[in-house]
Amino acid sequence: MNKTSNLNADTHIPLKNPVSDADLQAARAYRLQRVRDFLAKYDCAAILLYDPVNIRYATDSSNMQVWTGHNAARYAMVFANGPVILWEFHNCDHLSAHLNAIDEVRTSINWAYFGAGPRVQEKALEWSGEIVDLLRRHGSGNMRLAVDKLEPEGVFCLNNHGVELFQGQALMEQARAVKSAAELKLIRCTIAVCERGIKRMSEELRPGMTENELWAWLHFENIRHGGEWIETRLLASGPRTNPWMQESSDRVMQEGEIIAFDTDLIGPYGYCADISRAWTVGHVPPTAEQRRLYQTAYEQIQKNMEILKPGMSFHEFSSNAWKIPEEFYKNRYCCVAHGIGMVDEYPAIAHAGGDWKGGGYDGVFVENMTVCIESCIAAEGGQEGIKLEEQVLITRDGCVPLSTYPFETDWLS
Repeated sequence: MNKTSNLNADTHIPLKNPVSDADLQAARAYRLQRVRDFLAKYDCAAILLYDPVNIRYATDSSNMQVWTGHNAARYAMVFANGPVILWEFHNCDHLSAHLNAIDEVRTSINWAYFGAGPRVQEKALEWSGEIVDLLRRHGSGNMRLAVDKLEPEGVFCLNNHGVELFQGQALMEQARAVKSAAELKLIRCTIAVCERGIKRMSEELRPGMTENELWAWLHFENIRHGGEWIETRLLASGPRTNPWMQESSDRVMQEGEIIAFDTDLIGPYGYCADISRAWTVGHVPPTAEQRRLYQTAYEQIQKNMEILKPGMSFHEFSSNAWKIPEEFYKNRYCCVAHGIGMVDEYPAIAHAGGDWKGGGYDGVFVENMTVCIESCIAAEGGQEGIKLEEQVLITRDGCVPLSTYPFETDWLS
């Protein structure tokens, strides 16, 4: 890291308005009830969860979140009218002892190949027998089970027991889409931590440092303040900003170049802060072209925030969104907007036209959804691009920013 960095910077001052235990308990209760409400809606006796984000949402239990995202070593089962059971990794039962919503903790049966090797079938049969026994005991005769992630062997085993499987990821995404007042406090806490990281990056940014060195400051401030992980490394400078989606590298940044980033930060309490900003390296005045690109991206963000209202359909929003000029269309961002909560969430709003025809889907924005408004402005064959993104809350009267980190308004005409 830069030798002139100030490790005693005011970014370590305690956060204002800390989350209370009552807030945390209220968020937990709301989330579990949302899961149960959607189980009832889809006539499922229970849901079996392997996605660590879904387990966190339903139970607030977390353990090695990134590792368990690709190692099926822990899972949970939530009944519509029955217990919440967590199967935990070896010798980790104590990690969830403080969570009142979890009625029982068991040791997981890992039948993925990493854990079971050639004994996959044997372990999967043992696992499925336990799941089916619980379903028969607590499902009131309903053998319809929602599941978010499951390898083929598990599907075969459960089907052989007469279990009817339902797409649990759809159920969880819909449940997670609408936030409670307590959840919003947790989200604002993560955003506050993220903005400290952004501020730190801005303060540390100097010509001659690498992209990776700059990006490390966001991780530093996140972990320092109780955050958890960062989903991507989307930071690029100079010619690497066009086209977008290049992750941070050992490229040495030069004065006057554009540097842009997308935080994708999972902070305290497991919530995501997804904010994009762009600066010049050294914070020198932008060139005329940099200013034009930035103003165009800012216009897209502001226009789409202005039109977003509760009750509006996804298709209506897409159709009325800011029209991307032809020179920037090829390098447009992958969506107009997307939901945000613990991670990127339902819905993802496709651009009008070919994107909508190819992958768009309809629905309705409702009050207390949290959404990210996206912009990527980079001309095909151009030297640089601008990436901006704002995280907003849909209110009765429209949408309001959840983030307070400023845009470069002095770059605007």
